[in-house]
Amino acid sequence: MSRDADQIWQALPVPAFLVNAENLIAALNPAAETFLNLPQKAVAGLGLDDRLGFDIDLKGDLDRARDGQAVLFHRDVMVTRPGDGALNCDVQIAPLGDGSGIMLVLLQPRRIVGQLGKALQARSAAKTAIGMADMLAHEIKNPLAGIAGAAQLLAMGLKREDQEMTDLIVQETRRIVDLLKQVEQFGDLRKPALKPLNIHDILERARITATLGAASAMTFADDYDPSLPQILGDGDQLQQVFLNLFANAAEAAGPGGGQITIRTCFEPGLRLGDASGGHAVPLQVEVIDDGPGIAEGLLDSVFDPFVSTRENGTGLGLALVSKIVSDHNGSITVTSRPGRTIFRISLPLAPRLKELN
Repeated sequence: MSRDADQIWQALPVPAFLVNAENLIAALNPAAETFLNLPQKAVAGLGLDDRLGFDIDLKGDLDRARDGQAVLFHRDVMVTRPGDGALNCDVQIAPLGDGSGIMLVLLQPRRIVGQLGKALQARSAAKTAIGMADMLAHEIKNPLAGIAGAAQLLAMGLKREDQEMTDLIVQETRRIVDLLKQVEQFGDLRKPALKPLNIHDILERARITATLGAASAMTFADDYDPSLPQILGDGDQLQQVFLNLFANAAEAAGPGGGQITIRTCFEPGLRLGDASGGHAVPLQVEVIDDGPGIAEGLLDSVFDPFVSTRENGTGLGLALVSKIVSDHNGSITVTSRPGRTIFRISLPLAPRLKELN
């Protein structure tokens, strides 16, 4: 390993192991020593699964990745350390590409995300999100930029086979920064600037934007009730709601696309109940797609932060949708089966002029 590559190896913030052709530990970085609470000399020559428990076939994956010269990635692997409980980690296995049979194993503990998710469920999501966004913005984003910049500078002086680790650092820092941007958006608790709006104007703006971007492969159909009265809402925030729902439908459909149907109607008897009798939410908007549907086990928690229907999703898009709708004194529900998923948003009407005087 070159001097620059060794510096990167020492600075990697996640536990990293080099495993030889016999699947025995050849080296580990300082983060891995901390993770194991053991020095390198105590584990060198042992099998990685002699010291750590994995709920995947680690040896089989090492052999497959080595034979195929391919990178394997497992999300949400339970890793058990001696004398400690299981820890949720992402596991990446990659060959060094130098013909030696040595494999790189990276563990990325998901403890921070899990703790944040539990905190959001245990307390008010809005208040927790503000503190979380502030913490992440100030404590993580700036160091991440420095790490990514340093990795890119180091890569300029490395051979191609030594650049895999620097590429990994840059890729992962960018992924975390993207997550932080979504968290900050979720933590932006500005009250909506409410004014009377035509819901169909909002829907059309969102549809045009989506067809030029995230939902460009989808076809749209509408079933509007043109007699609907105005709602009291923030146009920009409500447009974000529908953009997120259109993007979700497009991602579920995949590159082949599908159809999104937008339906509006009026249900005068619908109310959101509370101790005082609740308030009316008669204006209904349904976003219907013909995608694969949402797994039944996720339906009850799909609007919770950090719950995602996609393998690489952050679980913040629908949580943001739910927050905005709630800030508009409305509600959102979902029903789903293969070929038909319906998100229904119920909103109150704008007060009539005499009620405002």
